[in-house]
Amino acid sequence: MIAAVGLRKAFGATLVLEDVSLDVAAGQCLALLGPNGAGKTTLLRILATLARPSAGTLRIDGVDALREPDVVRARIGVVAHGSHVYEDLTALENLRFWTTLSGLPSDRERLTAALGDVALERHADVRVRTFSVGMKRRLALARLSLARPRVLLLDEPFAGLDQRGRKWLEGRLETFKAAGGALLMATHSFGRELAVADRIAILAGGAIALDTARGTLSADDVHRLYTLHAEDAP
Repeated sequence: MIAAVGLRKAFGATLVLEDVSLDVAAGQCLALLGPNGAGKTTLLRILATLARPSAGTLRIDGVDALREPDVVRARIGVVAHGSHVYEDLTALENLRFWTTLSGLPSDRERLTAALGDVALERHADVRVRTFSVGMKRRLALARLSLARPRVLLLDEPFAGLDQRGRKWLEGRLETFKAAGGALLMATHSFGRELAVADRIAILAGGAIALDTARGTLSADDVHRLYTLHAEDAP
């Protein structure tokens, strides 16, 4: 579902990614760990077809993402680290605006159901500027109930969520995997957020330093691996 080979990205003389290769199969989640400046955001932007690599190949759901980015964008869902919601609109207006731009149905019943998925249905007509950070995050995640993508790219998806929101998202991602979806999740966490991951990759110094099955790795195990492979990277 995600197949990246030899991705390289340079901004002038600054090399950000060097020979990054990774793959994510249907029904699988890859958790991408790495320190600030490791290149995680740049890699996610390339996978989301928002930036082009300087070299390498990328296929998403069998489609050449560099040649047919518009086709790929219709098959992926992206949730960035920031909520990226419009604070002067209501929760319902935010979803209607997004679905209209995406060419998706925008009837009130469907949008209200998506808000119900993230426990925001009672706030449908409330302006988002009054929402807490966690509520804004949940509103951004409500898009996942509407788009039905084949591939999800998530940047710190659990950030700002309370226990209820984290439990909802964890269940949602497990359901997404069980239906054959592929998921790549960038995170700084070594805790419960990794429970949904089948594999863990560590990006350090612009390269994949480790790619391993999560298996029975505990949070402490992951932290030790991270310290070994990331903290001493150039």
